Amino acid sequence: MLRLLSVITLLLVSCTLYASPMLVEKKSFTTENFTTFNGKTIKNVTVGWESYGKLNEDKSNAILITHYFTGNSHAAGKYHESDAKAGYWDAIIGPGKAIDTNKYFVISSDTLVNASVHDTNVITTGPASINPETGKPYGLSFPVVTIRDFVNVQKALIDSLGIKKLHAVVGPSMGSLQAIDWAAAYPDMVPRMISVIGMAQSDAWTAAALEQWAVPIRLDANWQQGNYYGNERPLDGLTASLMLITQQAMHPQFINQVNKAHSPLESSPLNDINASFAVVDWLANAARTRAKQLDANHVLYLVRACQLFLAGHDGDLASGLSRIKAKTLFLPAAGDLLLMPYMAKKAHTELLKLGKSSDYAELKGTMGHLDGVYAIQQKAEMITEFLAN
Repeated sequence: MLRLLSVITLLLVSCTLYASPMLVEKKSFTTENFTTFNGKTIKNVTVGWESYGKLNEDKSNAILITHYFTGNSHAAGKYHESDAKAGYWDAIIGPGKAIDTNKYFVISSDTLVNASVHDTNVITTGPASINPETGKPYGLSFPVVTIRDFVNVQKALIDSLGIKKLHAVVGPSMGSLQAIDWAAAYPDMVPRMISVIGMAQSDAWTAAALEQWAVPIRLDANWQQGNYYGNERPLDGLTASLMLITQQAMHPQFINQVNKAHSPLESSPLNDINASFAVVDWLANAARTRAKQLDANHVLYLVRACQLFLAGHDGDLASGLSRIKAKTLFLPAAGDLLLMPYMAKKAHTELLKLGKSSDYAELKGTMGHLDGVYAIQQKAEMITEFLAN
């Protein structure tokens, strides 16, 4: 009997390890004459999106996934079996997983002004897009946009699918901003909301911290006040910005683990003021590779959208949260030094004061803010139960 159980266990493990990946397709959605939160009009807005699972007959099983700052709509599965990596939340989205695609129709869309303009799997409208009135890239003439604008583009997509009510909205980091604003903007459409590594408003500390991401771009001589299209791109400034973003998204413990050989008296920087420490090269190389897929102006617009964030986009936080009818779940990362747990705790506490249904639990790990992406599976059971009730 024990031998038989061992064989069965081995077969189950083998099936799990070698099961074919969930294959997905990038689709495109366009809406015309889109009006932004600040009253400007964008003639054509196009974003990419993908879905997992099937929409049921009464269209009541849709869950919207909203992505993080430098992320995109590729939340789960693979475009091709040979792809090196699956979508960023593949650990919890798929058949039999926490967000079970056997039960739910899961939708994820690229945001307006998505950072990864040069990623062939990203479709987005933003400063790098052609202004139909001039035939040239918008550059900084593109309207300032907010998280509410990201939400309203998604709302137009959801409407186009004939979906009247979502089962839930779930998102990490900048995606959590979209998720909670969905609950405030369209309370009758959102009965459940999960905020992972998130916040309900940008406070003074966060606004100042985010500005640091914009500064290197603006200081790059190639930026040219945003008019660099057709010329040399401001990749040095963008690389420096991504180095800051990457470091702030990680916990010191993780960076120190990866760079165990670091020595304060490293030979090259000790003898040459122009030489870099190995850990700096490590950050720079990763950022430089990533910068090739991003657009500098798009990063500036994303920074501003996050700086401007207030759930509900009206008056004060209590006013915005008072509109929420959804039951909510906040999952900050205990070691997050970017969007620190106090920010999610504040939203959770305010909702309880308003008599709303809210739960709170912290992710554990050594990766800091990135635990919201790479350690999310530790809350899989909690997410499953929350979505089921």
